Amino acid sequence: MARRLRMLGTTSKDGKCPSLYEDLDTGEVLVQGKKVTEPEDIAQLKDVAPHETFVIVPRELLTRFAPKE
Repeated sequence: MARRLRMLGTTSKDGKCPSLYEDLDTGEVLVQGKKVTEPEDIAQLKDVAPHETFVIVPRELLTRFAPKE
C-alpha cells in the first residue's frame, strides 16, 4: 500500500529538493536530498544496512520544517 504523504517544506528555490515529507498514517518523516556518494564519506558511516542510504540535509530545512514533537 502506498504511503499518504504531505510535504512539510523545502528550502529549494525551484521546489525540487531538499524537502521534508510526513507520512500521514505513521507520522514518519521522509527526507529528499542529494545522495551521499563519495567513498571517503561513506566509509565514515556506521551500521549501514544494504537497503539504507544517506542524503545531505541542510540544517535550515530541519529547523524550519521538521516536526517538533
